[in-house]
Amino acid sequence: MADDFRTTEVGARYAQALFDLALETGRLEAVRADLKSLKAAWIDSADLRRLANSPIIAAEDQQKGLVAIADKAKFDGTTKNFLGLLAQNGRARDLGAVITGFEALYSAHTGVVAAEVVSATALTAAQTTKIKQALSQALGKAPEMTARVDPTILGGLKVKVGSKLFDASLKTKLDQMKFALKRV
Repeated sequence: MADDFRTTEVGARYAQALFDLALETGRLEAVRADLKSLKAAWIDSADLRRLANSPIIAAEDQQKGLVAIADKAKFDGTTKNFLGLLAQNGRARDLGAVITGFEALYSAHTGVVAAEVVSATALTAAQTTKIKQALSQALGKAPEMTARVDPTILGGLKVKVGSKLFDASLKTKLDQMKFALKRV
């Protein structure tokens, strides 16, 4: 699923087109909010991922499905039309890359630094505040932080800022230890 948000050339081109359109029409913030919601839905919904990635679902049906999701979520018209076009062109599977590309363009345009924090359990308000403070100090500016829970990391944190990933998860440390012991 993390691979769904890897940048691709096609995703970058579509992201640029969407960003330019949103900027020109004054809908940048609305489209950004829609894509944040869509990213969260993508992470949470296997059905949405299947709809976009399935080679047996016709582009027309993918288009209808994505437009219906946009309607239900009350997305901005720009986002809704874009999702329909993406599916119509047979590129629904590139949605994750488009979201990643759009986020990068938005960050470059506004100077916002986005950080994603992954933990094994939900963070408390105090933990979130401490992490934001540490990131602010390290980055030199306050990040826009999103947090998500992934129980498979067992403990610790993974923090992604831009294209950099800082992995202090227990799972990774155990995997490194297992690898080191195999070499002995």
